[in-house]
Amino acid sequence: MGRLEYSYKQEDESRIAKAMGVELRMSPKWSVETCWAIRGKKLEDAIEFLEDVIQMRRPVPIKKYKKGLAHRRGLSKAYAGRYPVKVAENILKVLESARSNAEYKGLDTERLYIKHISALRGRVIRGILPRAFGRASPHNTLTTNIEVVLEER
Repeated sequence: MGRLEYSYKQEDESRIAKAMGVELRMSPKWSVETCWAIRGKKLEDAIEFLEDVIQMRRPVPIKKYKKGLAHRRGLSKAYAGRYPVKVAENILKVLESARSNAEYKGLDTERLYIKHISALRGRVIRGILPRAFGRASPHNTLTTNIEVVLEER
């Protein structure tokens, strides 16, 4: 695996805190949708939203991959929604890591907001599923890379 770098570049590194989750075993599709839902929010609001998704109280609005998805109550700009619990748990861990990095740098955690968050496809873990008559089908596991940049306002 090559070295991963942040896609977000900023000159003033003193006011930001970064964290990255590498090759997390979760769906890239629902990771992108969840990142769209929390981008630009305050850190506390984003953490509260993800905890509500884990408890299945608030759905994540689905805007791109919505064909055949059911309607969900409580959505304002989208009609379709889901509760990607595994994705929300992993993104929550990365946000907590970014918050602790901000505390270490001496930033005020009450004034942090999500400046940049993105979900990128990671490495595909190859696997096979044995079939009848000596054949095999691919049974691959997708991974996702999450990068978060918090900035103090």
